[in-house]
Amino acid sequence: MEQHSISKSHKRHSDYIKHRGIMLVISSPSGAGKTTISRHLLEEEKYLHISISATTRPPRPAEIDGKDYYFKTHEKFEQMIRDDAFLEHAKVFGNYYGTPREPVETALAEGKDVLFDIDWQGAQQILQTNQNDVVTVFILPPSIHALEERLHTRAQDSEEVIKIRMNKALDEMSHWAEYKYVVVNDDLDKALADIRSIIRSERLRRSRQKGLHEFINSMVEKPEDV
Repeated sequence: MEQHSISKSHKRHSDYIKHRGIMLVISSPSGAGKTTISRHLLEEEKYLHISISATTRPPRPAEIDGKDYYFKTHEKFEQMIRDDAFLEHAKVFGNYYGTPREPVETALAEGKDVLFDIDWQGAQQILQTNQNDVVTVFILPPSIHALEERLHTRAQDSEEVIKIRMNKALDEMSHWAEYKYVVVNDDLDKALADIRSIIRSERLRRSRQKGLHEFINSMVEKPEDV
């Protein structure tokens, strides 16, 4: 029986057909694993890129401006709001967070997929004006007990802050039904596999394959000398 192997130079579907990128929005309550999942996806999905958010909160140790966040003053951020320079923005724990519009729109037009690590408020704002491009995924913890344990394991926050985050997590989880996909993160590998399946399926939507007609026509056209 003839056997086939996958070449290391194997191309993805959109290397043949021009397509518009997707906006992959991943949200979760704090401690449910959103950051870890996002990091793995970015490492393993060659054509997926992170959307860098702007924020007014101070940088944490080792964070780099322009790589982790665009760190802005409150005055600068509010000017950008007035200039409609954000796809979405929100105020969380006294600081602004927002997604700059221009780099995302450029990436989508070039067929690049963009990952958004934002909360439900940001997801709703993006959906209002970008429904055709957005794919929303909500990450749930396996239980409230597991979520609280993860927050304590971080050892970054005081008990008072953990209590505030737990209360906020309950509110965030009440918005699960507003997302197209919901994934329970009880096992990291399984959660990653589930989200990769979502990405593959969404990339193949006919509406996103902008060069489909051109691709098909190039195959069915008869040579002039036939």
